[in-house]
Amino acid sequence: MEKGFLDRIEDNAAIRIWSEMKQQEKGDSLTEGYLSKLWDFAHASVTQNDLQELKEIWNGWNDEIKQLFYHNYEDLPYLLEVKVDKCLFRALVQFWNPTYSCFTFGRVDLLPTVEEYMALLRCSRVKVNKVYSRAANVLPFVKRLMNITGMSDIYGLVVFPKALGHVDEGVSDLFVQLDRGVTPVPAILAETFRSLNACRRVGEGRFVGCAQLLLSWFYSHFWRIEKSLQAEDVEWRAPWMIPDKILYRCGNFNYVPLLGIWGAGGYAPLLVLRQYRSRQFTPATKGLAQCEFSYKGVNYKKGIREISNAWKQTRRMKEFAAGPMTTLEYDQW
Repeated sequence: MEKGFLDRIEDNAAIRIWSEMKQQEKGDSLTEGYLSKLWDFAHASVTQNDLQELKEIWNGWNDEIKQLFYHNYEDLPYLLEVKVDKCLFRALVQFWNPTYSCFTFGRVDLLPTVEEYMALLRCSRVKVNKVYSRAANVLPFVKRLMNITGMSDIYGLVVFPKALGHVDEGVSDLFVQLDRGVTPVPAILAETFRSLNACRRVGEGRFVGCAQLLLSWFYSHFWRIEKSLQAEDVEWRAPWMIPDKILYRCGNFNYVPLLGIWGAGGYAPLLVLRQYRSRQFTPATKGLAQCEFSYKGVNYKKGIREISNAWKQTRRMKEFAAGPMTTLEYDQW
């Protein structure tokens, strides 16, 4: 499985030709007749992202327990030290574009990717047969809880803080699979994008996701900014990123579909090739805006199976290793 996965590396030039051809053939993510409009201010709450109580629990553990936690859940504890700037977070939400699942600053797109989140959490390399996928028919809630250790409570509350002090039934399925060595990053991204989409479309809501991780990602690209935002201050390729391959599409999807805890979504990494020092071009995004769905109703299980199968046909691309870390393509924002 892994050998076949690594064999599917394609050249940047070939991917650009493929993407432009698909864009011309199938069109954009926007539906025909769509009228672009500015959304009103979105009031996003991050009240559940106060992790002071969990920080006190972590500080009370001895070194042996902490090492066991690191072994099972990678570099998650550093997020306990990240302070959530509520004003900054609410301002950041205003730039979220739910049509393309990315942050849009003027003519520039930016978004957290699978590779960046894995680097921030120091996760192992993603493997197609180890990516979290919600089973269409899950075990009863009580049986899943029997498989969850006390540590898992902290993991769920940090990454998916639906209710402080409560483990959600949907999250428990992820806990069970974490013990099998699955990669949770795609699920974390799925719920991050879905939650931002919901807050932006409705105009209000509570962000259900890890605000600490999202802000850590944001700081990594804008750390040079002190007072005013200038194009040359943005680190398009974060300095902590190790050169690697970019996951850019799965199976028949011209983008990367993601299975989350409570629903599915997707994103188009080719929208943000600047983050990999690569030359930007218009990607194929047909169907991206319509790929999001919740795990309810009668047809969601079919969608889960389609995305799960697509991950077994993952494609990766090479990145450009040359060029400056900042881009000066734009004179103004």
